Amino acid sequence: MRPAWRHGAQTPWGGSRLKAVFGKDTPDAATGESLEVSCVPGLESRDTGGRPLHELVGLYGQALTGTAIKGDFPLLLKLLDAREPLSVQVHPGDDYARAHYGKRGKNEAWVVLEAEAGASLVCGFRDGVSREEVVRAAEGSRAVEPLLRRVAVRPGDALYIPEGTVHAIGGGLLLYEIQQSSDLTFRLYDWERTGRDGKPRELHLRESLDVLRVDSRPVAANPVPLHADAEGRRERLLDTPYFTLERLSACDGLQISPDRARFSILTAIDGGALAWDDGALALPKGGTALLPADGYPLRFSGPSALLCRPGPKA
Repeated sequence: MRPAWRHGAQTPWGGSRLKAVFGKDTPDAATGESLEVSCVPGLESRDTGGRPLHELVGLYGQALTGTAIKGDFPLLLKLLDAREPLSVQVHPGDDYARAHYGKRGKNEAWVVLEAEAGASLVCGFRDGVSREEVVRAAEGSRAVEPLLRRVAVRPGDALYIPEGTVHAIGGGLLLYEIQQSSDLTFRLYDWERTGRDGKPRELHLRESLDVLRVDSRPVAANPVPLHADAEGRRERLLDTPYFTLERLSACDGLQISPDRARFSILTAIDGGALAWDDGALALPKGGTALLPADGYPLRFSGPSALLCRPGPKA
């Protein structure tokens, strides 16, 4: 797949590492997001022939997406470069998003790929913070900051961020992000930052307070070994209602079997190749392949990769 981009004024916190680390042809010096597999209107990734993802889904149907996928394309995969901290956000669940916007909610997960010394994530509120404190603080802007819980992270860490969880990506981080296919983001606080026009970005206080759950926090991955031999290692990082996520490492022909019920997405973090009986596809560092549900056995070779599939509620 070929990515779409969020950059410039859309990502004032973005940097240059998507190009420096992965060699991607980014459109701006402040490119925050490479949308590797996306069916979001206006931000669609494309195949190597230039066809947007919705056209591929329309052409191949469940042969591409899988027999368990009944609606539109359910997942969105990004690589994300946070040179500066992102806003403090909270995402709605399916019920709220559909009732108010006619869209999916947004449950998501992060895998830390690179982290500068001292880099951290905002993971919910501190112990003992009440909803009343949050409501009062939101009205006073900077008063939100001391309520936030910060967690230091390092490469390899993985976290699931359920709906209603207050969170923020700190500066100095390069992340893999898998989420429901949704462009809904409610900003609770943006560090008093102004955009290129000198004005603060829009906040969504009412919506944030509608959906936030004060006691909710991201869930750290508990890796489960699935496979280990000369072909490589495979471990499950997350198993959520919306997606599963696996890490592949030290691979030399590790087999990936198709699942007729669901497509898969493989991101070669350090490059690699997918091979089949009569061919192969080289993947650059940070390259992503969309694997059809009605496919055939593939073999992956490369130092490391992340493999995700839709979950039962996708």
